[in-house]
Amino acid sequence: MSSRKMTGTVVSDKMTKTVVVKVTTHKRHPKYFKQYSVSKKYKAHDEKAEYHTGDMVEIQETKPMSKEKKWVVTRKIK
Repeated sequence: MSSRKMTGTVVSDKMTKTVVVKVTTHKRHPKYFKQYSVSKKYKAHDEKAEYHTGDMVEIQETKPMSKEKKWVVTRKIK
């Protein structure tokens, strides 16, 4: 089974070795067919603290590192 990958924006880098990434997806309403945005925040592991607020990054699912941290930042997009 392959691990999931998502792209999002770093919204917080205040924790040690951890960044908060906001991932936005678009959904369509089942009855009215209007598209709307849904966003969710994920805590991701950043070993060298090289990603900062505003960076567009790709995160990948991994084994749990703590209670809430189950993702790791793989690369910076822009």
